[in-house]
Amino acid sequence: MIRRLVPLALLLALLAAGCYSTPSSTPAPPPPPPATTQQAAPPPPATTGQPSSGGSAEAGKAVFLSAGCTGCHTLAAAGATGTVGPSLDERKPSFDRVVDRVTNGKGAMPPFQGQLTDQQIKDVAAFVSENAGK
Repeated sequence: MIRRLVPLALLLALLAAGCYSTPSSTPAPPPPPPATTQQAAPPPPATTGQPSSGGSAEAGKAVFLSAGCTGCHTLAAAGATGTVGPSLDERKPSFDRVVDRVTNGKGAMPPFQGQLTDQQIKDVAAFVSENAGK
């Protein structure tokens, strides 16, 4: 009976040895994929209803109408026909230009810093810059 168990024990020892791997026998992980010359497009910005400028044109229209802008400026999108200040439809100012003028004023235009919040200034700048001349 012992003679029968010896070959069986040897067989089990060989099988068990095949299931065990030492760290040096572990295969190396595959190399990373080669770099491509095309870059992946960046993910789209989160949709918050505000452009990357940080201003909301929708909220800016309300500011434009309530802050007295219509009395001086022409802007068709607001139904404004003022003639004291420049026609915004003709000038088509950039977002940054509107922020500067509303914040600091220039010429006959008074500064609105302190009367409007920074967010309201960004909002009215988004409204004007997105709608002037359209």
